[in-house]
Amino acid sequence: MATLEKIRNRAGVLVAVVIGLALFAFILGDILGSGPSLFTTRQFEIAEIAGNSISFEKFQQKFNELSDIYMLNTGESSLDPDTYESIREQAWQLLLREIIMEEEYDRLGIEVSPEELFDMVQGANIHPIVRQLFTDPSTGTFDRSAVTRFLRSMNQDPTGQQRAYWMFIEREITQERELTKFNNLIRQGLNVTSLQARNSWQESNKSVDFDFIVQRFNTVHDSLVHITPSDIRRYYRQNRGDFRQSASRDLEYVSFEIKPSEEDDKTAREWIEGMKEEFSEVEEVRQFISLNSDIPYDPRNFGFEDLPETISDFMFSAEPGDIYGPYFEDNHYKLSRLVEINFVPDSVRARHILIQPGPDLDYQQAQSRADSLLEIVRQGEDFGMLAMQYSDDTGSRFEGGNLGWFTEGTMVREFSDAAFSAKRGEFFMVETQFGFHITQVMERSREVKKIRYATLAREVTPSSATYQRVFSRASQFAAISNNYEKFTEAVTEKGLSPRVANNILISDRQVPGLDNARELIRWAYDAREGSISPILEIGDRFVIAALTRVRQEGYQDIEEVRGEIEGILTRKIKKEIIASRLKEKIEEGHDLPSLASALNTSVEQANNIVFTTFSVPGAGIEPRLIATALLTEENNTSQPVKGENGVYVLKVTSVTMPEEKDLEQEKTRLENSKRMRVDFDAFEALKERANVKDNRHKFF
Repeated sequence: MATLEKIRNRAGVLVAVVIGLALFAFILGDILGSGPSLFTTRQFEIAEIAGNSISFEKFQQKFNELSDIYMLNTGESSLDPDTYESIREQAWQLLLREIIMEEEYDRLGIEVSPEELFDMVQGANIHPIVRQLFTDPSTGTFDRSAVTRFLRSMNQDPTGQQRAYWMFIEREITQERELTKFNNLIRQGLNVTSLQARNSWQESNKSVDFDFIVQRFNTVHDSLVHITPSDIRRYYRQNRGDFRQSASRDLEYVSFEIKPSEEDDKTAREWIEGMKEEFSEVEEVRQFISLNSDIPYDPRNFGFEDLPETISDFMFSAEPGDIYGPYFEDNHYKLSRLVEINFVPDSVRARHILIQPGPDLDYQQAQSRADSLLEIVRQGEDFGMLAMQYSDDTGSRFEGGNLGWFTEGTMVREFSDAAFSAKRGEFFMVETQFGFHITQVMERSREVKKIRYATLAREVTPSSATYQRVFSRASQFAAISNNYEKFTEAVTEKGLSPRVANNILISDRQVPGLDNARELIRWAYDAREGSISPILEIGDRFVIAALTRVRQEGYQDIEEVRGEIEGILTRKIKKEIIASRLKEKIEEGHDLPSLASALNTSVEQANNIVFTTFSVPGAGIEPRLIATALLTEENNTSQPVKGENGVYVLKVTSVTMPEEKDLEQEKTRLENSKRMRVDFDAFEALKERANVKDNRHKFF
């Protein structure tokens, strides 16, 4: 596994660029345990993409592949729930892209030939991922022979991991090349004409100064506005698309926190007090901590500044065997015992030759080679030359094995312990998880006082009695809250403070105040409006919720949006009334100052307004006002402009036209701008056409 280990150490770009730590994970034990006879094929469908049913099994295969690769890259043996949550969406996006793009590649005849793949792996045009994996970090040189050695040896790996790893790499670089070809086809069709470039240049650089007046909507009394039910129905019918909604739910919930009681605190405190005498007398301190403490033993030597402030003064004035505490820290009752006082270097400088067992060198052969090298360096052979010839640590090999200065605990424990206990110039061998290290400590810093200490800790946690007591409170509340009316009555009677969570989407994983609330959200989408949930244990709380609002995907009911439509129509009618008044004044011959005087308002000024101006001083965000100003000739007064915040009349006082220029630069800028959007926009268009039906919420 030596070659795979070396690749893994350089796989950061692969993780970040190709799969972005992509990993999909979910557990469906209950469903699988129920037996396939209980479910139809549709119930195992996790998605439908472009008419293709995506099964649970296919998604699970993708998960297995990506999780294996992820753990090989990181060296981790398990994944915590937070990791699942943070990268699950990326795994979904990866599968989505593969399925949608395969159809396009087939339709357009896009493929990567074996010759092209060889060229990316071993030929003249090495793919950046392959180059990254097989480049020596010390020299920055791509090692073509390392690729060949890996390909020759990967089938000798009895675990099959090396072959699986390489097949994944090949598939990723193939898909990346196919996507590049597809996007390049689109880019080549995106051009900008000279007329488009000229218009863009003028729009971006033409500026105007103008004076304006504004009449706000509140200058029209509401009594002048008459809106009938038929007006509302007509507007709703004509603009129904504006009232489309996604499925969502509104909740109210109460929670009962499962937290340690005073009795639990007392139990933990009394336990730690009762252990003080035994802890002070025990000889095998590390074993005692391992068997009894909620915090593991840390065998390092600590300097004064490395210790928690609570115990630092005590430890550096105590004698071995002295105990500090009990004391309370980080939700634990603790006893800390001084184990040793040592005078050790603060740091050491060392060099090593690493021999790793692997496909080409089994464990016994690696150990034998390491023994031989140790004997040779003890006889005076050049350590640096041997490191460059034999070491499997590419990070230090070309530096003669030099690791530089490091402090205690920086390296893996076995190596660190051996290095800090060795004498200057001494050669020794130590075995770690990475292999056999032939090592020499070259320099040791000044020795300083450090200590080793052990902490016996007992966490204050809710006892089973506390758990049952809180559950009993939640059960009593649930028993009298079998509908929404009784739920609200019970909240008042019990003096509880309910939380509100509105517009919860089916794909959400949290609600306000609750993390990892998928169980609650799944219940909300299976229940009827007004339902009360069973008692749900979410994190450190028991939760009981009321489903107060159900919104189905589609269009909002007209009654739900009646107030919104009335507001829209009211502003529209007021715009018409104000615009009509202003138009009459203009036709009577009023210029802007006299118009302002007649309407009891003032003339505002706006300077250096261009097409991309976001907001007009004194007016706010008014795109119609800006557009009208740019299209009005100098010294001309406009007709009324119906804006977002009022109705305007403007007079352009100055127009600054951009100088004529060679437009090739502007054409290039516009073309580059369009082409930069291809990677995102093209796929988003295909995804919309694929009519994706996402059923992941049914599984996790």
